[in-house]
Amino acid sequence: MEKAFEAATEQKVDAILPLSDPIALGNAARIGALSLRYKIPLVSPFREITDAGGLLSYGPDLSMLFRRSASLVDQILKGAKPGDLPIGRPGHFELGANLQTAQALNVTIPFSIVSRATYVRQ
Repeated sequence: MEKAFEAATEQKVDAILPLSDPIALGNAARIGALSLRYKIPLVSPFREITDAGGLLSYGPDLSMLFRRSASLVDQILKGAKPGDLPIGRPGHFELGANLQTAQALNVTIPFSIVSRATYVRQ
């Protein structure tokens, strides 16, 4: 991961948007720390990455998705046919802002974003 941040610095990228996959989520602390060390803003679909040093996040509420998944598994274990269950989409998205990171990166997050954020890390 460090080589990716080094390359991003050399190429003078404006920000990094990591893939929305379990690897990124599982490495939230490392990705957040690299973002701060290399002074590259990080925008992610995962709140966890914003909590770990990312600048902004916008994505589905993972705890709600996990509860929905558990409900579907429960229905299948009780005999429901998977093909008969409705396919759903995330119904709730979270917008997050990390003001500590903004200050460290010398970036201003507009009030219009902060005021709409589902959560703000001070």
